[in-house]
Amino acid sequence: MQQQKIDQLEVLLQFDPSNTLQGIKIHHSTAREGLVEAAQKLFDNGLISQPDGGYLTDLGHEASEHLHTALQLMSPPN
Repeated sequence: MQQQKIDQLEVLLQFDPSNTLQGIKIHHSTAREGLVEAAQKLFDNGLISQPDGGYLTDLGHEASEHLHTALQLMSPPN
């Protein structure tokens, strides 16, 4: 998988899909460059509301839910 896609997944994982009122902020001065670019790409693709994070859009919320579900399915049972 391309590092750019992994970075986008990492940004999406920072969102809590169960709380639509909670956003994130990617700080350009402290975040690694790949995450800054990933946030911009997610914004360009309509998944987040701001180029540096913000909130999930409806499409982003759906993607975040699917991503979190996939991670739960890959986790070992307790």
